[in-house]
Amino acid sequence: MAPAVYVRDRRSPKPKDERTSALMSRIRSRDTGPERVMRRLLSEAGVRGYRLHHAGTEGRPDIAFPGRRVAVFIHGCFWHVCPHCKRYAPKNNARFWSEKLERNRLRDQRKTNCLRVAGWRVVTIWECRLKSYPAAQVGRVLQALSRAESDRRPKSRAKKRFSNVQKKRN
Repeated sequence: MAPAVYVRDRRSPKPKDERTSALMSRIRSRDTGPERVMRRLLSEAGVRGYRLHHAGTEGRPDIAFPGRRVAVFIHGCFWHVCPHCKRYAPKNNARFWSEKLERNRLRDQRKTNCLRVAGWRVVTIWECRLKSYPAAQVGRVLQALSRAESDRRPKSRAKKRFSNVQKKRN
């Protein structure tokens, strides 16, 4: 079998070793391991009705519940600069990597802010926390969904009932 040919897009510096280029080309942006784990856990918890990488949602969250306006981002610790664990920074092309990771972090902040301004609840799941505390991460999503559901319930019904009682008394 012939070795795969990797076409470079010239945005990143050329690595010192071609094996690095081959390795980096296999890193995916969708359907990552942590995403699949989270989807499996949500399925086991009986959660249905979500969309993957929903194009109609600002920022294209990994998992979106458009009807309930809940967005879930599942971040890899290295690529999104996890605040919980101390990930190493690459020593080769250090300037490029520090700038790239900072841009990723700022982009994540912008996406979250845009969604919150639009009235969405945003849950960020970190890869390290998903590995260590999977049930707690599912619980965070379930909590956001239940809060969103309680926000959707009409609150005016109780007022109507109460006003009818007031009218009967008079």
